[in-house]
Amino acid sequence: MSPRRREADRPAAGPAHPGLLLHPATPGSGIEPGAGDGAPPRFADGPADVLLRRLELTVRRRLDGLLQGDHLGLVPGSGSEAGDSRTYHPGDDVRRMDWPVTARTQVPHVRETIADRELESWAVVDLSASLDFGTADCQKRDLAIAGLAAVGHLTVHGGNRLGAVVTTGERVDRYPAMPGRLAAERLLRSVVATPRAAGGRRGDLTAALETLRRPPRRRGLVVVISDFLGDSDWERPLRGLSARHELLAIEVLDPRELELPDVGLLTVVDPESGQTLEVPTGNAEFRTRFAEGAAAQRAEIAAGLRRAGAGHLQLRTDRDWLMDVVRFVADRRRAGSGGASR
Repeated sequence: MSPRRREADRPAAGPAHPGLLLHPATPGSGIEPGAGDGAPPRFADGPADVLLRRLELTVRRRLDGLLQGDHLGLVPGSGSEAGDSRTYHPGDDVRRMDWPVTARTQVPHVRETIADRELESWAVVDLSASLDFGTADCQKRDLAIAGLAAVGHLTVHGGNRLGAVVTTGERVDRYPAMPGRLAAERLLRSVVATPRAAGGRRGDLTAALETLRRPPRRRGLVVVISDFLGDSDWERPLRGLSARHELLAIEVLDPRELELPDVGLLTVVDPESGQTLEVPTGNAEFRTRFAEGAAAQRAEIAAGLRRAGAGHLQLRTDRDWLMDVVRFVADRRRAGSGGASR
């Protein structure tokens, strides 16, 4: 369970302290992982190749059936390259008005756009110790990998390239952007094979983001997959990336990071510091304060992502994550369609 707050918010004695990444230290706590139909595969449970194949088939079946049409997946709109002009029709986006042609012909015209091709997409994947946690259908690490698989499926087509920067707090691995689905599958296998971070090491999302800022890269799509816990020093490099790239943040979380069950006295541990704490989950006031602190923390994360200009997709270990992806992409597609102009 992992909501964090500043140390100044810590109660004097006993009550909730979401300043820790509160993970159950012992089994049998009543909040162990289960299994669900809409959950991604748990890569610790079997051969990676078999589980990746199952994930690929699930993503293709669900997304191909629900997201038909010629569009850019996670990138909103129909493109940025200027195309031909045509007469205005009610419902067209007025921001696409072609004023020189309108003035010359005295008939309202809009400028059509050509969909961008050969998009270069980069994924920054946070696999720090706080992601090795889950009390619902899977761990957050599994959900982060599933999110990367969905991003690859939605962006790798028509010569588009996909690369990744993976950080665990102990190491930062960089995989160059390569075109094609086979390259995306190799990338996914490499990310799955990334060793888990040892306990007591803080993740460094900021350093991973900085590797994409310097040197500057061609304009494209940057997807950041993380739980965004800890210090909010990731906001500044995100702002820098959003000035040049289309930016999407995928936040992964577990329900126990939002509220605690009533399981009595529970021993928890912060995997990124090794600190342990006993929390009285049987205390209703304690659970209420924890939920309030967690809600405030998530609201602060969402506000930081909005300030950075990032789209925000939230995936949870207790929900059908693919349906969340479908709803998000469909909303972005409608928002970028420009009314009657496609």
